[in-house]
Amino acid sequence: MSFYRVLSAIVALGLIASFSGLLSPARSSIAQPSPPNIIFILTDDLDARSIEHMPKLKSLLIDQGLVLANFFTSFPLCCPSRATILRGQYAHNTKILGNRLPSGGFEKFHALGVENSTIATWLQSAGYRTMYVGKYLNGYPGGVARTFVPPGWSEWYSAVQGNAYGQYNYLLNENGKLVAYGNRPEDYGTDVYARKTVDFIQRMAKESQPFFVHLSVYAPHSPATAAPRHQNLFANAQAPRTPNFNEADVNDKPNHIRSRPLLTAREIALIDEEHRKRLQSLQAVDDAIEAMIVALKATGQLENTYIFFTSDNGFHLGNHRLMTGKIAPYEEDVRVGLFIRGPGVPAGQKLEHLAGNLDLAPTWAELAGAKAPDFVDGRSLAALWGSAPPSLESWRQALLLENGEMAPSNENEQEDLANTEIDPLLLEPDDLDDLWRLEQRAQAIPPYRAIRTQQYLYVEYATGERELYDLIKDPYQLENFVSRADAALLQSLSAQLAKLKTCAGASCRE
Repeated sequence: MSFYRVLSAIVALGLIASFSGLLSPARSSIAQPSPPNIIFILTDDLDARSIEHMPKLKSLLIDQGLVLANFFTSFPLCCPSRATILRGQYAHNTKILGNRLPSGGFEKFHALGVENSTIATWLQSAGYRTMYVGKYLNGYPGGVARTFVPPGWSEWYSAVQGNAYGQYNYLLNENGKLVAYGNRPEDYGTDVYARKTVDFIQRMAKESQPFFVHLSVYAPHSPATAAPRHQNLFANAQAPRTPNFNEADVNDKPNHIRSRPLLTAREIALIDEEHRKRLQSLQAVDDAIEAMIVALKATGQLENTYIFFTSDNGFHLGNHRLMTGKIAPYEEDVRVGLFIRGPGVPAGQKLEHLAGNLDLAPTWAELAGAKAPDFVDGRSLAALWGSAPPSLESWRQALLLENGEMAPSNENEQEDLANTEIDPLLLEPDDLDDLWRLEQRAQAIPPYRAIRTQQYLYVEYATGERELYDLIKDPYQLENFVSRADAALLQSLSAQLAKLKTCAGASCRE
């Protein structure tokens, strides 16, 4: 049965109100349950500009809630970001600094024992029914049984074999039972995860159970497979031609950028092709948002449910001569935005407060009345939509950005991978940056630590190179002025960075 037929069947049962009623919260005489429900929608490699092509996200979530415009992923790579979301810690504290062994991946997260204390265990202890559906940490379930369910999750639906990134022909661990999905239209991954989420919402409403959903779709990650109903959309779309697209003058940039020639016509065509496929794949995510809000409204849960939407990291598409990928410290890779709808959240408001993915877990804990452990580096964002939100001046003034191990391990990563039992199809497909040119090691993005303030981005690379941008004057980061910056400014930023890159718990929050 197709995704749309499922929705039609729900309509036939009288569970869906008219679409026109979705844009405002439902009016109900029934007492609202307490504590609130929480739904988190996590996309994979979503660049901020592509959100403009998701009309349902805009009308049902963005226009009805709060936009945190200065919301960043502290480590712009899938597994480190996802570990941060689960634990509320910077990557230097989760110890997950990559997608694969020895620097990171599910196996390392599991071996460290840190999944024994995550947002799932905190909320489950507070009486919540918790559900994880979709992509988990990269490399799951390497090193454990395919039926393994991490602690804290009441219900679990995640791929353990097959081409989950390609949306078809994969095997899900469904609460310890292995269920195969093929290549029929109704097996399309994003739709499957949406149906499971809708079913969970409906069941929890009948049981009057507060719930937390972590929905982690693979879109728009490559190969960015579209649902059949969306395959012909955006035929003429091009990657945004921002001022830093195929940047003309990179003499001020570090060597890994300076060593790259201008993008060729063929490379730009490949970037545009990937951009079109990404937009197509996001339309099923848009449908999923609609289906969830429809189900919440139909079950009387919408007024008492917080919905959060963001991405694990951003994505560059030809910016600064980079092809397609992430992990760079630039805005396209680290700024992901956060959209929140829920009880008491003002509609149509946009805030500029600095926030990051390390703040999600403590926010959800506060909303649920659960206690976040002292090891948490992030802070709750709930005050931002409270009765007396903090001013920009009294809020956080800097965030840490990280990438890679500054002193890499001597372990052989390829040998470690060879000794695992991970289905190769479950490993993250390479971006064009990895495939096209990076046989030249000089063009790879080196490890770095950086600090992001309201005005500046300051970066220190493992190579000893540095970057400094004034984001008010230069939002596209075209002019690295570190060589002529005021010495006092550089000293201040470097000192702040030195503290943040080794902070833990309370010292990060301060």
